[in-house]
Amino acid sequence: MSKVKVGVVGGAGYVGGEMIRLLLHHDNCDLSFVSSRSQAGKALYEVHPDLTGWTDLSFIDSYASDVDVLFLCMGHGKSKTYLEKSTINKDSLIIDLSRDYRLNEDAEGFVYGLCELNKTPIRASKKIANPGCFATCIQLGLLPLAAQQKINSDIHITAITGSTGAGQNPVATTHNSWRNNNISIYKPFTHQHLGEVAQSIKQLQSNHDADINFIPMRGSFTRGIFASIYLESDLSEEEAFNMYDEYYKDSPFVHVSKHPISVKEVVNTNNGKIYISKHKNKLRVESVIDNLLKGAAGQAVQNMNLVMGWKENTGLKLKGSAF
Repeated sequence: MSKVKVGVVGGAGYVGGEMIRLLLHHDNCDLSFVSSRSQAGKALYEVHPDLTGWTDLSFIDSYASDVDVLFLCMGHGKSKTYLEKSTINKDSLIIDLSRDYRLNEDAEGFVYGLCELNKTPIRASKKIANPGCFATCIQLGLLPLAAQQKINSDIHITAITGSTGAGQNPVATTHNSWRNNNISIYKPFTHQHLGEVAQSIKQLQSNHDADINFIPMRGSFTRGIFASIYLESDLSEEEAFNMYDEYYKDSPFVHVSKHPISVKEVVNTNNGKIYISKHKNKLRVESVIDNLLKGAAGQAVQNMNLVMGWKENTGLKLKGSAF
């Protein structure tokens, strides 16, 4: 089997580094180029030391050549500009990791790339909008309910993310000296990923019109997201578990647990884990992912695998540690 040629635009950040690592270890891929205006000319391993010994490639400052798959790992708002100014092979698969094309009103032909929701349209698409990390974690916790028309009350979400979710360039509230041994709330009720969550729920449950109340939090750890979700429900705990287990039976990366879960169980993997409990008339759902993998680069590779007709877990059999 011949390898597909892949390129990465914007490879200097945390997500870009994970993207490069995954592609270098993917047996079906040949990494053709990685671009970064800020790091052009430097070897990849000078910026991402974990790549030492794996590649001699250096960053370039532009799109290099035609590739089969192009991953856009640039900041929000930059992908749209980049595609408007660049000449890309019309047959290339484009997977954008920014939020530029995630919402229906901005899609411009891009398919929303949540594999557990849109597997069939993803397989037929040449343009994929990779979901946001918070949005992925929260949606994995809600999709089975929406699919069975079982979201019939306001949704309440508190979710905490690691510092890598804020990107590589430190500002006052993301710098390690501030974030370490600290916790804080940001963008309560207004986080940009809410639009993705609402859109996906409506896709499955068109009559949903209740509020989605989301309190995002900054954690003092580096990677991972833990979301705690609750809503009113007449389902028993067993009924809910069976519903989730059935929904994710063909999803190799999502696992429904009968025991409480934690972030460390999914860090450095492309897994999502779900735990369900019932408290009087409230159903509570816990959902955890690694924000850089299932919430970004890992999901992008999963999308590529679907389009290329490979097994979803190709190149993604990553092993994390609970310790």
